[in-house]
Amino acid sequence: MNHQPDIRIFITGGTSGIGYQAVRNFLEKGYKLTLLCRNSSRVDSTINLLRSDNFSLSKIDRLVSFPIVDLSNLNSIQEFTANELSKGSKIDRIILNAGLQYTGSKLIRRSHQGIELTFAVNHLSHQYLFQRLFPLLNKSESPRVIITASEVHNPESAGGQIGRRAGLCNLEGIKRSSSFEMIDGLSSFDADKAYKDSKLCNVLFAKELSRRILKNNLHIPVLCWAPGLVIPLTKDGFFRHSRKYNEWGQVMFAFIARDLFKITESPQNAGKILYNLATSDFYQKELFLYLSNNIKTFGQMVLTKKAISSEANEDLKAEQLWDLSYKIIQEFVTIDPF
Repeated sequence: MNHQPDIRIFITGGTSGIGYQAVRNFLEKGYKLTLLCRNSSRVDSTINLLRSDNFSLSKIDRLVSFPIVDLSNLNSIQEFTANELSKGSKIDRIILNAGLQYTGSKLIRRSHQGIELTFAVNHLSHQYLFQRLFPLLNKSESPRVIITASEVHNPESAGGQIGRRAGLCNLEGIKRSSSFEMIDGLSSFDADKAYKDSKLCNVLFAKELSRRILKNNLHIPVLCWAPGLVIPLTKDGFFRHSRKYNEWGQVMFAFIARDLFKITESPQNAGKILYNLATSDFYQKELFLYLSNNIKTFGQMVLTKKAISSEANEDLKAEQLWDLSYKIIQEFVTIDPF
């Protein structure tokens, strides 16, 4: 793709792991970034990390904005998006990449609004962000949405078969109350299943978003992708929250998966994939794609188009999830329909 410094990219989950590696690629090519950070200390640590990766402070200041947005607080999102809408500046790419997991915890964690934290951060915040920022995305000549999901949304996948499997049943939990424990309304709380369910929500959201875009006669590609099992050499990245519940178990799992069997992807390679999904003209053609980064041979992964799970293919459930999520959001903050 030709260098396009006027492209503005909005990203969640860009301060660590896959997202940070994608940010490095964007900066190297001169893209303008809006990088959401949870708090001021996260802003400082991200700037320091970028400087340690040889990005000058002048380049960072010129290309990156670091708004403080707490994805576990709908009020924080509302305040940020109101400010963005008042400015009226276009957004060319919305990358919904943030993902939280606290597998191993026996106790449920909740957002500022009292919503189960995995659902609130991984799904609800992203639907709210998109619906609020859509007018700015619609100003772009080449808009695109990228959503980071996971193969664990599929109970038939290798990762999806470990532990309790993803499944939303009839969405009874969120039909009854915003203070639900599990989306299906049947299961006892399980942090690992809550994460898998949130990834299923990501795919259903992507499908429904694509349907609504098509219904409005718009051309906005929606790319949903699974990066594979990404385990960094450091203690940062995706497993940083769940590690504290089982430190030795995480160490052993990382050694077996990453170092012994070599069935993991590096954050650097996954970040490069995310960068390509956002910048390559190839991905501006189809209105919906689900792509998965799968093992080709030991130590080598390849991104391919893949079928989503049978439950993720349920159009009615995708529509219901969207409407129920909208209803929950509407209990607490301002939101326009889409």
